[in-house]
Amino acid sequence: MWSKIPHIVLKYRFGLMLFLLIFTVFMGFMARNVKMAFNFNTAVPETDENYKYFQNFKKNFGEDGNILVLGVRDSSLYEVENFNRYIALNKELQNVEGITNVISLATLQSIVKDTVNQSFGLQPLITKNPSNQVELDSLMAAALNLKFYSGQIMNVENGATLILITMDREVLNSKLRNDVVGDIQKIGSSFSSDTGIQLHYSGMPFVRTVMQEMTSKELKLFIVLSIAITALILFLFFRSWTAVVFPLIVIGVVVTWVLGTLGILGYDINVLTGLIPSIIIVIGIPNSIYLLNKYHQEFAKHGNKMRALSLMIRKIGLVTFITNFTTAIGFLVLVTTNIKLLTEFGLVAGINILATYVVSMVLIPGIFSYLPAPKPAQLKHLEFKFLGRFLTLLDLLVHRHRYRVFIVTTVVLAVSIFGITKLYSVAYMVDDIPEESRLKQDLYFFEESFSGVLPLEIIIDFGKPRSSLNARNLRKVERLEEGLDSIDFVSQPVSIVSFAKAVRQAYYNGDSKRYSLPSPSDRNAILSYLSNQNDNKTFLNSFVDTTGQVLRVSLKTWDLGSVKMDSLITNVIEPRIDEVFGDDTEIQTSVTGSTLLFVKGNKFLIKNLRMSLLLAFAIIAIIMAILFANFRMIIISMVPNFIPLILTAGIMGYFGIPLKPSTALIFSIAFGISVDDSIHFLAKYRQELFANKFFVPIAISKSIKETGASMLYTSIVLFFGFVIFVFSDFGGTVALGLLTSLTLLFAMVTNLTVLPALLMVFDSGKRNKNRHPLIEHYEFYIEDEDEEIDTQNLLIKNNDPFVGSTDKNNIDS
Repeated sequence: MWSKIPHIVLKYRFGLMLFLLIFTVFMGFMARNVKMAFNFNTAVPETDENYKYFQNFKKNFGEDGNILVLGVRDSSLYEVENFNRYIALNKELQNVEGITNVISLATLQSIVKDTVNQSFGLQPLITKNPSNQVELDSLMAAALNLKFYSGQIMNVENGATLILITMDREVLNSKLRNDVVGDIQKIGSSFSSDTGIQLHYSGMPFVRTVMQEMTSKELKLFIVLSIAITALILFLFFRSWTAVVFPLIVIGVVVTWVLGTLGILGYDINVLTGLIPSIIIVIGIPNSIYLLNKYHQEFAKHGNKMRALSLMIRKIGLVTFITNFTTAIGFLVLVTTNIKLLTEFGLVAGINILATYVVSMVLIPGIFSYLPAPKPAQLKHLEFKFLGRFLTLLDLLVHRHRYRVFIVTTVVLAVSIFGITKLYSVAYMVDDIPEESRLKQDLYFFEESFSGVLPLEIIIDFGKPRSSLNARNLRKVERLEEGLDSIDFVSQPVSIVSFAKAVRQAYYNGDSKRYSLPSPSDRNAILSYLSNQNDNKTFLNSFVDTTGQVLRVSLKTWDLGSVKMDSLITNVIEPRIDEVFGDDTEIQTSVTGSTLLFVKGNKFLIKNLRMSLLLAFAIIAIIMAILFANFRMIIISMVPNFIPLILTAGIMGYFGIPLKPSTALIFSIAFGISVDDSIHFLAKYRQELFANKFFVPIAISKSIKETGASMLYTSIVLFFGFVIFVFSDFGGTVALGLLTSLTLLFAMVTNLTVLPALLMVFDSGKRNKNRHPLIEHYEFYIEDEDEEIDTQNLLIKNNDPFVGSTDKNNIDS
């Protein structure tokens, strides 16, 4: 069957290329609505109980990560002129469309007692701009007297203060968020320019916006860099612009298909899917290298262009499919993780890696069939002296020093395994951002001045409607808050208890000494005032659900990293909760929020990536079993590809590179790519065994010299193709690129040294001539029995507009 493929591809090349053009236009049309991701991507699956609980929390109380924070720590802010400009800043922020509330020193609302209506009301602390320093100082003293805000928007120890900006939920998860954040930054920059006071920016909306904009910028950067580096390497290898332009056309088609796939599946571009076009460029180019190198080798033997193209397809067409399939496996196994972020990435990448094969097998033979035959200058790379000497050196190393290869490999493995013992897993909410970046430095400012900005929520379900306002239950919550307030790296809690204390302070005309829960002597009077409150729900909805049964306690934490955060929640916060509520079986408590989901998600992600890696091993091992039908050959083929993974893990351990989602991805991806070299080498080795009477040393030598060149070329492309990711501003992307490059470099070395050395020692070369495993069916070819390709079967009748000359080298029509 496979022998018919060259005939089909070449005879119907015009129709096939026309179909690809039409389909590419369709995919480009489907890509028109692809947009950047604006929603919060969690690694916790939607079926997880923590995820469901968090979604229920958002229904009751709204988003926990919709507050953007501006911070100031500058004594000059409390000068009259600057403070009045600060008031103007807050008014400008309030007028930005998409912002629902702004809370700061300039907009503070105090709860006041209305003795006439026997109710409580809200009154702005600042009704007009202060005209002198005495007025301003008096206002600041009044602000400090409002205990409800102490530790929330003011740090009395260092004078730092916050502006809390609440963003509309619809805006938060849409493109409008970027516009709103941009407007806030413009207003803030204007304030800083007028006053010389630096503003610090943070909060989940701001962090997500900055990271999304960085992703968008890097998407374009990496596409340009990957095209540039692959074009340069192709030109250096082949010394021909045709060998540069047309492979890049192949890649351009597939990149269009990538975006079309995102559009068809309804996926957005996020930090992972944004890498796919660059990955496709890097991974897709080796197809063209193998095909063009084989085309040139065949043409150099007999000078017949169409025959060379036909033999190119026949000899390495199916082996290229297998290598593309194993590479795709490295990505497709991510679909099994049940994590939306990884599932989308793995599915789109895997599908389009397979699509790269189809496009390459149609366009490369098709286009080059219309081009003039290769000139002698374009075949010089086949006789590249330095490359020849290098491959000869490897050949001698394998033949004469193979046991030394084993010894060196064993020593390196031992050192690497010791490094693996130092490997650890950790990830941060604001991860991969450079330490010197403004975003990271501002985050440190909020951690030092206000114990962080990352939201953490404690939910308390008292089991009965309206029971959350019970005095006994409020005292329990107060005990919990007192215990939480003493924990390092956690902000002062805010809950209905804080509101109840503020109401009591207001009842006693703002006396800060009365900031406490209502006592038995005044509780009824305060409740009477509250019952007359027309907008009572406005006060309570942020703290208690509509039934009065469920209560929230809100905290802010440092970005401690997944390990310390997990320890903080599991070993500190949850035990404090149990101390207070553990004895009451009717009360249910839980910790939730986007910060908790991040911690749970990181654990889930690492666990699932490990499972996906094992699945990739299993699937590729099965493929090897189908190809070779020999257990010994399966082991021999897998060993050289395990070694690079161990070396990379060892390097991570020695250099303190943590195992996190971005670095854990490396192993399944790199394994799927690196095994391609083994398949190409072993396929050629099997062919040479039959061609050289099953004499292993000669088969090894010929395999190294012929396949080695393409392996080196593709490894160089892959190395530099992934290295471009070091230009990222995301540390995880840098690690992904650098470590993947190193892994693939190690894989090239092991497949050119360890693999043939293993074959020399453990493979006798004996084969049953009447029994051919699958690998021999598609690669098996004896040079002495070259069949004559009937080029007349490749004729295109009259309807081919690209008819060329009909001489021996250019049979096109």
